[in-house]
Amino acid sequence: MTYKANSLFQLDNARFMAALEQMGVSGDEASLSQLEKFVNILNKWNKVYNLTAIRDPAQMVTLHLLDSLAIQPYLEGVDVLDVGSGAGIPGIPLAVFNPEKNFTLLDSNSKKTRFIAQAAIELGLKNVKVVTSRVENFLPEKTFDTVVTRAFASIDKILLLTGKLYSENGTVLLMKGVVPEQELARLPENFNLKQVVRLAVPGLIGERHIISLSHCGRS
Repeated sequence: MTYKANSLFQLDNARFMAALEQMGVSGDEASLSQLEKFVNILNKWNKVYNLTAIRDPAQMVTLHLLDSLAIQPYLEGVDVLDVGSGAGIPGIPLAVFNPEKNFTLLDSNSKKTRFIAQAAIELGLKNVKVVTSRVENFLPEKTFDTVVTRAFASIDKILLLTGKLYSENGTVLLMKGVVPEQELARLPENFNLKQVVRLAVPGLIGERHIISLSHCGRS
């Protein structure tokens, strides 16, 4: 990945495609072009609105793009909710790579949702809906096949806050660092642990895991 000061970031497509292949994810030139544009939009807005602590566009490739796309193989169904999307992570990269799925990106910070909405417009993403709301106040018209979140609280609290958002047999994807064994040992009765997978994200230092749960009925 190359970047020069005072110039637009340019994605090293060959290296990026190789990294995707290592993760078992496929992409095309058009998708990579959109991701490159997303990094440039994010970098521009970040200078004014402080959307993410990552300032180096090259680091955004690893920490935002690849880290997001690593969970793609675990998405299920058509309707996906990204809870606490922040700067559109992981929702925007996933929406770029999965045009056949519908993504709702939820965040309570209006500054961040304004950015997400503008990025979706500039990227031409017709499969992205942006909602400004706290998760506990969000009342969607329909439930979701997959709910994704970076783990912002303990697992039981996350499931309590998001419990009304899952379809019957819906999937919950929790993006974690170290596996929280004690939290997994006290899952609510209406959730089953499907799998815990260690993600190998090229260039990323530290542990990354995706915890997949299935929602098996109302509490």
